[in-house]
Amino acid sequence: MSFIILLLPVVAIVLMFRSQKKRQQQMQQMQTSLEPGAGVRTIGGLYAQVKAVNDETVELEIAPGVVTYFTKSAIAAVLDPAEYDAIINGRPVEDELAEAEAEGADADVEPADEKPLTLTKDGAAEAAEGGAPASK
Repeated sequence: MSFIILLLPVVAIVLMFRSQKKRQQQMQQMQTSLEPGAGVRTIGGLYAQVKAVNDETVELEIAPGVVTYFTKSAIAAVLDPAEYDAIINGRPVEDELAEAEAEGADADVEPADEKPLTLTKDGAAEAAEGGAPASK
């Protein structure tokens, strides 16, 4: 009975080390498979596209013309092109196709006449004229 009590923690420790080693191997494989053009997510939650892969660093384009440098270990996941597109554009490609077809059917409906939002004081003054209280 005491043998089982001593053996149980040893087995638990071996299993923990084994799963940790497996995760490290998967991370290493993912980092070596990085290639330009792939969409990635960093450990900080930043979505970007790989522009170049160096020995220890990766060049990521976070916006058109904005390139940043990250270590390879900062890459949390390499995303499928469809998944990356869905995240960046906010919805899957299939939804965009369905919406384009629906817009073709609703072409006779006119959009509402709305003023664009502004963050200038002039916009606040115009809102104050309409009866809303003005901010200081």
